[in-house]
Amino acid sequence: MSSTNAPFGLRAVYSPSGIIREMQGTILSTYAADLYTGQPVKMGTDGTLQAAAAGDAFIGLFAGCQYLPSGAQRPVISPSWPSGTTATEIIAYYTMDPYLVYEIQADGAVSQTNIGNQYNFSAAGSSNGLGYSIATLGIGTVTTSGSAQMRVIGIANGIDNAAGDAFTVVQVQISKHQYVATINAF
Repeated sequence: MSSTNAPFGLRAVYSPSGIIREMQGTILSTYAADLYTGQPVKMGTDGTLQAAAAGDAFIGLFAGCQYLPSGAQRPVISPSWPSGTTATEIIAYYTMDPYLVYEIQADGAVSQTNIGNQYNFSAAGSSNGLGYSIATLGIGTVTTSGSAQMRVIGIANGIDNAAGDAFTVVQVQISKHQYVATINAF
């Protein structure tokens, strides 16, 4: 897989507590951006989930939603939020633990010596067409300071993934978490 460009967004894989907990929040009815499962999200000043842009502090990944569309009698359960949806009873699922470890595919090669470096994500607002994010780790945004969004903490385990592969899958933690002071590189 890491020699093939097949991004899957962020995927929570490990928590020091042993439990990956999804939180429940909401999205503003008629929110004018798509949200996809695995996409980095932030908490807006109005307390609703919003898409995080490259460079933004963020809280975790979007994990799907349910809502009652205007005029409907049955709720929709979906891996994505369609832009501009008018709805009520909106429940959005997301992660927010600053210590979670995520896996993400890089948009290029990441070597063993890049562990500890920090990067922003790229292609976060894009989807595979099925409601899932194709966000990637943007290797062009490397820094060793605390100014980028994610810190690489390892190369993901897998028989089809190795350091230096064309599209390396890496393990990351959020280094620019919305609720925690920026975490500098080691």
